[in-house]
Amino acid sequence: MRATASESRYLGRVAMLPCVLCTYLGMHQYSRTCAHHIKEGTGIGERSQHWLAVALCEEHHQGASGIHGLGTKGFYTRYKLDELDLLALTIQALHFKLELLRAA
Repeated sequence: MRATASESRYLGRVAMLPCVLCTYLGMHQYSRTCAHHIKEGTGIGERSQHWLAVALCEEHHQGASGIHGLGTKGFYTRYKLDELDLLALTIQALHFKLELLRAA
């Protein structure tokens, strides 16, 4: 599914955030942020809507300790967070960034 112009802008804003898991864990982020599309509510091989993307660094996205490396069950076992928790953290980070911009 190709992203519309507004979806592309949204994905760009998500990718500009720091990794929500690194932030949550109090870790330093060493790689760029990627927009990970959550799998919640989708079938095998399907991608969720672009609005349901979360900000993850490369390691927490596709690395050995990431959502794709560990799988969703392994990821939850390690971090006690699922994709909906990560989505909530991403929405919170976007809101906080917007509030900072409004205050400036």
